[in-house]
Amino acid sequence: MDFPLEYLLLIPVGFIAGFLNTVAGGGTLLTLPTLIFLGLPASVANGTNRIAILVQTFTAVKGFKSKGESMYPFSLYLGISALLGSFIGAKLAININGALFNKILALIMLMVLTIIVLKPKVAIETLVEKTSGKVLYKSIIIFFFLGIYGGFINAGIGFLMLLILPSINGLTLLKSNVTKVFVVFMYTIGAVIVFAYENKINYPLAFILTIGNASGAWVASRWSVKKDDKVIRLFLIITVSALAIKLWFF
Repeated sequence: MDFPLEYLLLIPVGFIAGFLNTVAGGGTLLTLPTLIFLGLPASVANGTNRIAILVQTFTAVKGFKSKGESMYPFSLYLGISALLGSFIGAKLAININGALFNKILALIMLMVLTIIVLKPKVAIETLVEKTSGKVLYKSIIIFFFLGIYGGFINAGIGFLMLLILPSINGLTLLKSNVTKVFVVFMYTIGAVIVFAYENKINYPLAFILTIGNASGAWVASRWSVKKDDKVIRLFLIITVSALAIKLWFF
């Protein structure tokens, strides 16, 4: 059987996506168009991408843990809630209208960027972690709906989490990233189950893409631990801006 060499493009694309998804978000906006370019229908591209995300986030969790960073059990509570929501979102994603979604997501990215830029800077030492009591219940409800969105398309959800976790739970961007990758890992399990059941996964391409995604996630998870919030915030602003322009005009 012939092996199209263009399939190897998925490895570097996956690496960049895995790095972006771990430090900020938006990697799916690179991998989905690439999979569609290689001939996959949108729904199959969406499902195929989930295998790479599943392994990518698992790798990122291990990478953060190897540096002593973990948000257990807080991340587990949010992850279970998002997992339940993902079954709903993934079911809705089977017949997604890609063009309309891209326009809506571009607007979301611009709103996220505006909040990031205009939000007053908060000194790390003034942040107070709130991961229990009423705030925890509030977060669990919010992440159920994030799980629906994540199960639906996943693209850009990292940006939303990096706004919510510092604002509501008082987490630094590093700890928010640690929480984010675990939650995404959890709800991606639900999405994979739905897409697999609907036969919407191309496993050979998923395997190739996974090599890149997992490698990028491992590098990013260990790199970001050494950086302070200012560096991660700058990286976040640049990424959101670029992806919003890409979504709206291309």
